[in-house]
Amino acid sequence: MNSDAQRLIIIGNGMVGHHLVEQLIERGATERYAITVFGEERHRAYDRVHLSEYFSGCDADSLALSDVDWYTANGIELRLSESVTAINRDAGEVVTANGRTPYDRLVLATGSYPFVPPMPGSDRPGCLVYRTLDDLDAIRTAAEHASTGVVVGGGLLGLEAANALRGLNLETAVVEFAPRLMPMQVDSEGGELLREKIEALGVQVHTDRATQRIEDGVDATHRMVFQDDKILETDLIVFSAGIRPRDELARDSALEMGERGGVVIDDRCLTSDPAILAIGEVALWNNSIFGLVAPGYQMAKVAAATLLASPDQPQGESFRGADMSTKLKLLGVDVGAIGDAHGDRTPGARVFRYLDQLKQQYRKLVVSGDGRRLVGAMLVGDNGYYDTLLQYYSNGLDLPEDPASLILPSSEGAPTLGPDALPDTATICSCHNVNKGDICATLDGGAVDLGAVKGETKASTGCGGCAALLKSVVEHELESRGVEVDRSICEHFAHTRQGLYDIVRVEGIKTFSELIEKHGNPETHRLGCDICKPAVASILASCFNEPITDAAHIPLQDTNDTFLANMQKNGTYSVVPRVPGGEITPDKLVVLGRVAETYGLYTKVTGGQRIDLFGARLEDLPDIWSELLDAGFETGHAYAKSLRTVKSCVGSTWCRYGVQDSVGMAIQLEHRYKGLRSPHKLKFGVSGCTRECAEAQGKDIGVIATEHGWNLYVCGNGGMRPRHAELFATDLDDERLVQLIDRFLMFYVRTADRLQRTSVWRENLEGGLAYLKEVVIDDSLGIGEELERQMQTVVDTYQCEWANAIDDPEKLKRFRSFVNDSRPDPDIIVTEERGQLRPA
Repeated sequence: MNSDAQRLIIIGNGMVGHHLVEQLIERGATERYAITVFGEERHRAYDRVHLSEYFSGCDADSLALSDVDWYTANGIELRLSESVTAINRDAGEVVTANGRTPYDRLVLATGSYPFVPPMPGSDRPGCLVYRTLDDLDAIRTAAEHASTGVVVGGGLLGLEAANALRGLNLETAVVEFAPRLMPMQVDSEGGELLREKIEALGVQVHTDRATQRIEDGVDATHRMVFQDDKILETDLIVFSAGIRPRDELARDSALEMGERGGVVIDDRCLTSDPAILAIGEVALWNNSIFGLVAPGYQMAKVAAATLLASPDQPQGESFRGADMSTKLKLLGVDVGAIGDAHGDRTPGARVFRYLDQLKQQYRKLVVSGDGRRLVGAMLVGDNGYYDTLLQYYSNGLDLPEDPASLILPSSEGAPTLGPDALPDTATICSCHNVNKGDICATLDGGAVDLGAVKGETKASTGCGGCAALLKSVVEHELESRGVEVDRSICEHFAHTRQGLYDIVRVEGIKTFSELIEKHGNPETHRLGCDICKPAVASILASCFNEPITDAAHIPLQDTNDTFLANMQKNGTYSVVPRVPGGEITPDKLVVLGRVAETYGLYTKVTGGQRIDLFGARLEDLPDIWSELLDAGFETGHAYAKSLRTVKSCVGSTWCRYGVQDSVGMAIQLEHRYKGLRSPHKLKFGVSGCTRECAEAQGKDIGVIATEHGWNLYVCGNGGMRPRHAELFATDLDDERLVQLIDRFLMFYVRTADRLQRTSVWRENLEGGLAYLKEVVIDDSLGIGEELERQMQTVVDTYQCEWANAIDDPEKLKRFRSFVNDSRPDPDIIVTEERGQLRPA
């Protein structure tokens, strides 16, 4: 470090402050500055975007944005748990409890704090906020003695907090002052649909509610009294009613402030004191405060340029505002807002709306008066349309002759813009402000693959929402430059997953060692890696259906497949027996209860109509399986990339609306395909009528009864990126239905990439749904009978993996916590909650 280095202090170690440090290091600022970062929290910078994952297994280290020694390794002094209490501008120093630290330049990255509406009782014990990891620890502790929880605030952060309370098994309610949820993002129609979807998840929603006071409750800890004297009682209250800038340091040091708060900055992120900059949620630019991370990252980039600018050289980078378009998933519900989503900022704007109350989807398109430009959009229930609409908005692309076609459903699903249709100005990664031109420049500068582009531009290293688009653009641009895109599965094989499948099938290769010996890369390690080994294991199982617990296959498996159970966060395992179609006899229910009681297992009914038994110790698994097998159960493959469940309603057996026996069909399909190993997990649904109680249109395979047979839907899924299944064939009899499913699944197994859901496979399939129909229904490739034979082989060779494991003494030796000791793992500690055991 230069001995004449200036002293730079950064106050705040949140996401934006950390990104500024990254920018400074990347630009060589440590040669000019001795940098000190003050963070008032005890944790180093962490990912607040995914904060709610702290309640689902992530800890502070996994959310951290850097390694423990990253700051030190880069010559940065990080002072955690040390709050700056004052700035002395005249002396050029900051004050903390530990003394005074001088500065030459100072950056305020203090962020914001949760707003708690002023009301009597808001400071009662058990009234908390949702902002930091320590806040979440406090909520978790309070929830241990609560059964109900209320979130005050129905915006983005409020619904995140509601999801957290729901995850803590509290009966949850949301109270919102406005007439609808998320009033900044959605209109009345979208808000009503959002309300319906969230209430369907068991969360109460109270809108148009202003809390007047909080007092002692009668049946719960707190009583909330509203403006109309209605009341709501609860044990726990979480305030998430918006944020306010942490601007007290700036205010006390007489920097120029906004009328309603925030430190005024110019286009270079400079405050009224040229030695002090401000970035992120504390900064007020053009009378606006930006409450998203992407604008904060842009400010950090500009601030770094300002700090390194030469006095005699004009600065090239400046902050010009930010697009506040957002794509969110709240309580599992998609919400998207682009530009002028309400249409109230664009004179003469025209609006198109699409509402499907059955599928619970709402889409709104706001276009310019002449119909040529997209100025805003709103989505509730399906964000599959978001990326394409954002590109039309961000780049001013000419709209189609019929703009409504962009939000209307079609057999091809959501519209897409190919990489070749995007201009260089198209934003690919909004978190790091990376456009297509930046990616092209990186490729022209020598980057040769996706990893190199990510490393150079940081694209897709923020929220990750642009990953698929980034990959598509990079591969397209490489191919347009005459570069052959390497789609090899990994360094050990110069083949795709599909290529390896064909090799294994044609040559009859049955072991990984033979495959890598004959077709692997001789310059790499012969043991393979965590990418190719599980992929090859899946291929071998799909082709030959040999027990995965055989000695030749075990080295290829991950922990879950090795022990035929899902490992949980405390080192125990969950046992999930198959319950075909969700149908179970009283006798079998009694067996599950007895097994759970004997082995101290936590029991839960799943969304897939099965019963999970959690907390099984490794050494107890064989005994548990034996009891379940004796009662007629078998493995449910919850640990595998294979068929998980076939969900069903009661159909014509009981329901007065049912037109076909959905339970019988579900059981038939589950027994037929239960042994199929596939590139990713598979879920089916069978509904006995169009009321769709089994939610078949959200499954990889969906079957819905009609008066004339069955309608078949394919390529849907839930999860992080929900996608509705598409209608594939109608009015099928039982035999034709099974035939088409056989063909569809085996074609998917043959051609999909590793860990690729059917929905993503379908999106990347050249020719789309029409091509898939030609292959499967019309047998255009002449492989229909072959696909059926392959499936029949899988069906005929099925054997329960639990039974196979416990019948082999050698395999049973794996089921112990210590290789040389039969004692159980002493580090597994449990506690009791709601009458059941859970990890302590």
